[in-house]
Amino acid sequence: MASEISIGTEFMSRGNHPRKCTVADIYKTYNAAGELIKIMYAATHDFAGQTVTEHDIPAATIIRGLITD
Repeated sequence: MASEISIGTEFMSRGNHPRKCTVADIYKTYNAAGELIKIMYAATHDFAGQTVTEHDIPAATIIRGLITD
């Protein structure tokens, strides 16, 4: 399921003040044997006219808030 998330995917964050976020980068961690260990994401959103980037967002957060057109 996480492999379906690509750069440009839009989702709504959770919490008291949800924001529309866009996936900006994908971080993949490999061990010494070359095995994929973890996938995390970076996303951006606008706040007071500035672009804010958040790092280390898990795939579950993005999937939960996917925006479908």
